[in-house]
Amino acid sequence: MPATHYHDILFRQARSHNGWSEQSISDHKLRELYELMKWGPTSVNCSPARIVFVRTPEAKARLKDALSPGNVDKAMSAPVIAIIGYDTRFYEQLPRLFPHNPAVKSWFEGEAKDGFAQTTALRNSSLQGGYLIAAARALGLDCGPMSGFDNAKVDAAFFAGSTVRSNFICALGHGDPVKLHARGPRLSFEEACTLS
Repeated sequence: MPATHYHDILFRQARSHNGWSEQSISDHKLRELYELMKWGPTSVNCSPARIVFVRTPEAKARLKDALSPGNVDKAMSAPVIAIIGYDTRFYEQLPRLFPHNPAVKSWFEGEAKDGFAQTTALRNSSLQGGYLIAAARALGLDCGPMSGFDNAKVDAAFFAGSTVRSNFICALGHGDPVKLHARGPRLSFEEACTLS
């Protein structure tokens, strides 16, 4: 497949969807999605993202209460909503994930380093959420990322008693093109970039 085709699938023609077809997503497809997105790079291979694929009516009901009013319809009508979270104690896995330097866990351990660990977890789970979107598009799915929700409510409903906290959510499915808004503009290179 020509590279320009992938550019179109992943970026130029891809859209953030607000409405969805009735087509479902299998658990096998969700596993395939994770198995693809997990290869995206993170700092010291820390891989802090933890994902809950919300797909049952019961789970959707728990999520609904945490959503901003403007996000309820587009999230609840999607076959799956991915909650991209991050493990605040991701560094416990580093001896296995980054065996080249067993001391790397010590960079993040301890109360004095909580801020650094938190920043690292949030930054890298955000990267991994971006990889999830790219992987979903590569697999023929559409996405609707959202940040309009109450993190504390999501954490209580899905991550209670754990060290995982929510970052953002992303509806997944097959988008309904009839419900798309006109595509928004983007900043030009000159507005967004500096050559130094």
